[in-house]
Amino acid sequence: MKKKNTTVEDLEVKDAQIIFNTVWQHLVEELGQDNLRFPKEIFWLNGAPGAGKGTNTGFIMRYRNLTAPPIVVSSLLTTPEAKKKKDAGMLVGDREVVDIMLRTLLSPVYKSGAVVDGFPRTKVQVECVKLLYEKLNELKNHYQSTDLEIFFKKPHFHIVVLFIDQNESVKRQIKRGEKAIQHNIDVKASSVGNIIEVRPTDLDPEACINRYRTFKEKTYDALKELRETFFYHFINAHGSIEDVRKRIDTELRYQGSLELDEATYDIISAIPIASMLSNHARQDLVDRLENYQKYHKVLFESIVGLIVDYFMPIIKRHAISGYSVVNTENQLLDDPLAISMLIDIFSERGFHAIVDVSKEDIPYSIDRDTFEIKTSVKKVFRIRINFKASEIRRG
Repeated sequence: MKKKNTTVEDLEVKDAQIIFNTVWQHLVEELGQDNLRFPKEIFWLNGAPGAGKGTNTGFIMRYRNLTAPPIVVSSLLTTPEAKKKKDAGMLVGDREVVDIMLRTLLSPVYKSGAVVDGFPRTKVQVECVKLLYEKLNELKNHYQSTDLEIFFKKPHFHIVVLFIDQNESVKRQIKRGEKAIQHNIDVKASSVGNIIEVRPTDLDPEACINRYRTFKEKTYDALKELRETFFYHFINAHGSIEDVRKRIDTELRYQGSLELDEATYDIISAIPIASMLSNHARQDLVDRLENYQKYHKVLFESIVGLIVDYFMPIIKRHAISGYSVVNTENQLLDDPLAISMLIDIFSERGFHAIVDVSKEDIPYSIDRDTFEIKTSVKKVFRIRINFKASEIRRG
């Protein structure tokens, strides 16, 4: 039997298991399993540097009536080694982060719920979140129908990701550094107020870029794995504070399942919440398009060419109505992957395409002896395309 190669991802999963189990065992030995009473509801807040995590934490807390202070992971890491890494825009070791974060969550002030700012940030930390969720469910089952049942409810994890692009991130980081410097100058001149820490990474554009790349390459990709397990809220953080908070409000609005009886929730939770299907639709679309280009480039380019040469002239003639129907017998679409590509390409460009396939028997000859009519199958692809209609004045 051929031995399976060990991947980097396999090693990270194994590392996460070792780290988490070690930390968990120390907590059990030190505090006792009966006292591992974590919050029922945890918002794991993350985002690109400068995306506004600190700015919007209070809004999220008020939204869910959470009164305990947010757990800002970067503020918990005060060792000289941790500070040195943070100042260089690097990430602190997973073992240290997981240990201090779990201990903080056990504080009684977080009984009703907690917002954790800046965790998870690595693949290992993402796996630790999954392991924590599993442990909390195990505790729930273990203490069910006991006097301690009230302390071990079904956990609800929310992954909240605030996203901005690199240019906006660098601009906001530099602006934050400039404001901090000016604030400190004003405090020293007036003796009113408190000096605030100026992050070294907020003064150097290269360090700002490095922080963003660390987020995009390590944190963002790792966080996407949590979409299938937890409530996942991907929020566009560009624009004004008001705009961003409206998006947060929309993302977090559905909370009905949190009030359901545990037994009821367990039965219906296999069915996804409708809003969750679209929460990360844009990210999934981008991933699929990039895969088409990477692994099916010839077919991908052919479909783009078909759209440009055949579909767009017809669509443009219906720009006023915003609705077009295109029929084609092009054999490229015999491949189901080609149809998926066509729909995704239209979606990326702002169109909504629906594909129907009809088959017709076309007679082409008659058997003179049996009088049997011989037919061939004609396959017609009918594509209905909707898009924003022209607002041209009529009448």
